[in-house]
Amino acid sequence: MRPEQLHEVATVGGFFALRTGEPNDGTALAGVYGGNVAPLTLRVDLVATRLGARERRVAASIAHLGLAARLWSLALGSAALHGLVPVLDPERLYWTPDRSSPDDLVLTEVHSRPASVAAIRDVVQVGHLLPLSTALRRDTRISPRLLWGNAGSALAGAVRELDAWARAQRRPEVVERARTLAAGLFDHPDLATTVRGPAMRRTSCCLYYRAGGGLCGDCTFDAPPTAAARS
Repeated sequence: MRPEQLHEVATVGGFFALRTGEPNDGTALAGVYGGNVAPLTLRVDLVATRLGARERRVAASIAHLGLAARLWSLALGSAALHGLVPVLDPERLYWTPDRSSPDDLVLTEVHSRPASVAAIRDVVQVGHLLPLSTALRRDTRISPRLLWGNAGSALAGAVRELDAWARAQRRPEVVERARTLAAGLFDHPDLATTVRGPAMRRTSCCLYYRAGGGLCGDCTFDAPPTAAARS
């Protein structure tokens, strides 16, 4: 992808922005997936502090949701706007866990593939979400179903952001491509039951409410569960 194409994708929002070049710090995500969970532990610790979360799995879920949203947004945004998927090679994608988007991720070499459901799934779901889930569960006891729910919610969120951008820019073809690609991605056993209906409301909960933060916009609950209901 050309720099100007990446720049246009970044105008959708911070989660769609990607820095390129040599990283000043951070670690390649391949290292995190390979067993160096210290950066992931740091991220979860930071989220726990910011949220005031007493349960570590709550902070782990929110940390995971944020990174999943970044990865889906980069791939789906590029595919919808330019018909290309950046190859987010974990060996070349550096992550600085104490920063937020767009400064958290740096890609040292930019290569791309023609956009397709298979290409996005290979780059994001296979290349990152599967090993990320394994790495996170080395740090924290957390349900795989919850993590796939986060992945589905993050993908749906990327579609919504692209929809809003496309309407503002009068680019209906962008959201049409985004929704078509997302439908194909959701047609996978790990993601198929994570959201429901045209609004793509998730079918599980990310646990954010357990840190006193209320409910997310796409939460499966209409009101925070009571302590009695959770027991």
